[in-house]
Amino acid sequence: MSNIDFTIQAELRTDTGKGASRRLRRADKVPAILYGANKEAVSLTLDHNKVNNMADHEAFYSHILTLVVDGKKQQAILKDVQRHPYKPKLTHLDFQRVEKDQKLHTHVPLHFLNEKTAKGVKDEGGVVVHHINDVEITCLPKDLPEYLEVDVAALQIGDNLHLTDLQLPHGVELTELTKGEDHDQAVVSIVAPRVEKEETEEGEEVSPEVPTAKESEEAEEDKKDEE
Repeated sequence: MSNIDFTIQAELRTDTGKGASRRLRRADKVPAILYGANKEAVSLTLDHNKVNNMADHEAFYSHILTLVVDGKKQQAILKDVQRHPYKPKLTHLDFQRVEKDQKLHTHVPLHFLNEKTAKGVKDEGGVVVHHINDVEITCLPKDLPEYLEVDVAALQIGDNLHLTDLQLPHGVELTELTKGEDHDQAVVSIVAPRVEKEETEEGEEVSPEVPTAKESEEAEEDKKDEE
């Protein structure tokens, strides 16, 4: 588990709107909102560079964070991040308050173990295929895991692991499985490698010749002339 201190200093923001947000970003600040726990939502201003550095860590997205607003600490989880389309900048963050006696719903990443040494890979030349890379879980804040491990060591070609195969920490349940048995989706599989296309005796692939648009047009004109 990560030992990084995810404590974020925040200021209350009263100036809202697109223009205000643009001014904040030019000043290396990032707008945010904090909501939930049956309390009024508040708009916040954060130091962009400090938060952006935290966002480089996987745990930032599945960890209980501490927001310090006007000197008061509030635990929260990150619910949404908006980024600039091509610059390495955050443009907005959504946080949800966390109360110790209230279950939360959030996504945590999957860490796949022993992929290179799995039976289907090492002995049979298979390929590991990830069907999903994170899952939504429901738990109390004290039981929130940073990630879930998925061990594929015993899988052979044709084998799959589903949600019901995952080993869950105490107090954690998979939100998807609460919707019914038909939601037991595949998580990871090992499949046979793709077979190369048949080659000619000379070792060259045979590809059908596709006429160009100009050739097709000329052929159509020749056909009309013949008629």
